[in-house]
Amino acid sequence: RILRIMSLPRCYVASPLGRARLTMELVREVLELPATGYGVDDRLREIGYGQWEGLTLPEMQLHDAATFASRNLDKWGIAAPAGESYASVTLRMREWFDSLLTDTVTVAHGGTMRALMVALDVASPLEAA
Repeated sequence: RILRIMSLPRCYVASPLGRARLTMELVREVLELPATGYGVDDRLREIGYGQWEGLTLPEMQLHDAATFASRNLDKWGIAAPAGESYASVTLRMREWFDSLLTDTVTVAHGGTMRALMVALDVASPLEAA
């Protein structure tokens, strides 16, 4: 059982991806709030893996061995083919964070949260990756 806080935040926002939206709806249900009373912000989407989306690590290596090797040396700065680097996601997350006007309950993804930790100087890229 979760204890109710006297003053709940008034702003709730989720990534547009289905699993994040479902999690937000579960959170709101537990807080006895309408399931759909939250915003969606595309900047909270997970890091894009481009041509590697949905592939296993061995499949990524087979797809583009040179980029795979480079990314293993610099996971933060090297993007998958047609994808995003963590460095670019860090800029996106900093922009999102700077746009907040009030305390906000947010549901997103592991990659976006790693980038946010770096954007806010909570962790270094090496620690976050």
